[in-house]
Amino acid sequence: MARRELGLAAIAGGKALNPLMPAKTVAVPSQARADHFITREGVTFAGSHLIVDLWEAEGLDDQDRIEQAMRDAVEAAGATLLHIHLHTFTPNGGISGVAVLAESHISVHTWPERGYAAFDVFMCGSAEPRKALAVLERAFAPKRVVVGIHKRGVL
Repeated sequence: MARRELGLAAIAGGKALNPLMPAKTVAVPSQARADHFITREGVTFAGSHLIVDLWEAEGLDDQDRIEQAMRDAVEAAGATLLHIHLHTFTPNGGISGVAVLAESHISVHTWPERGYAAFDVFMCGSAEPRKALAVLERAFAPKRVVVGIHKRGVL
């Protein structure tokens, strides 16, 4: 089990293009469309942004493993995947990329030679980005996890 640390405290105050992911569609009259801001514990904000550092992690040069982990994280969080783009760098095999979501994004940058991966998980609406964290931990088996949480667009 990885040691998890909280870096920053939480700051208060159509259709899926991927046929493997379920489509989420809701018919709403145009004058009543939601902006997907949420209110929790009396605070209204756009969404939660997790900054996740994985240390001493495995498989950080494996593009297929990273893509599957991102797909699994999207599903676990209840988000809608629109597109994934990943790029592998040579010669070290680091990978950078993004999963574009209807609810925002998950991005990744890896340094396999250091056993380090930097993930950003930002989601709005009813998606639950914290549920993506357990998926990333299972996929990469880090020895240490540092998480910062920021509420975006606080009103």
